[in-house]
Amino acid sequence: MSWQRPDGRQPEQLRPVSFELDYTKFATSSVLTKCGETKVLCTVTIQPGVPKFLADTGQGWLTAEYRMLPGATPQRQQREFMKLSGRTQEIQRLIGRSLRASLDMNLLGERTIIVDADVLQADAGTRTTSITGGFVAVANAINKLMQQGELERSPILHQVAAVSVGLLEGKEFLDLNYTEDVAAEIDFNVVMNDKPALIEVQGTAETGSFSRTQLNQILDLAEAGIQELFVAQRQAISNSVV
Repeated sequence: MSWQRPDGRQPEQLRPVSFELDYTKFATSSVLTKCGETKVLCTVTIQPGVPKFLADTGQGWLTAEYRMLPGATPQRQQREFMKLSGRTQEIQRLIGRSLRASLDMNLLGERTIIVDADVLQADAGTRTTSITGGFVAVANAINKLMQQGELERSPILHQVAAVSVGLLEGKEFLDLNYTEDVAAEIDFNVVMNDKPALIEVQGTAETGSFSRTQLNQILDLAEAGIQELFVAQRQAISNSVV
């Protein structure tokens, strides 16, 4: 008997995705991103100046921070302050790497973009949701700088989005929720741009192993899902331009 998805989706079907722009008042840009029951608030702050290693280069920088709020899961999460867990550090570095790949840092100039991804509710896929929503938040912030005359040209080179794929009972499933994530034999997170080209692939065999053929099928399914996410991103971004 093949795996039946708890929410009734087809194997190749994304969870419903939405972006609510300018969700908060004071950040340069903020986007409440929903992928199924996973909800992540992505906010962007743009500050003058760059880290010391980029001083006087004329280039900009992007960095990211990721946190899981205490009430995001059924059992309360402890707040992380000075000492971050290995998982948190790994995820925020992934978000930063992924979103930096979308920008021409020379066109950004000596500015630092800070992306904060705060998980309000977790039902798996928080890192991929943070990347997909983080790009929309960055693009919205860049649009505002362009409208204000602070940038002559947009530094955005490519759209970037991410999605998970898992193998359950030997079959590929797109965009896993929590029930599927914990049951998956193979779990992948895939980040791509709109060339399309791969930015990062994280894949683990939780039990057993996977073949090269299965890897190709996983990447094909991820790419199809990411193309759908690009369409949703473009629609949200176009709605932000006034």
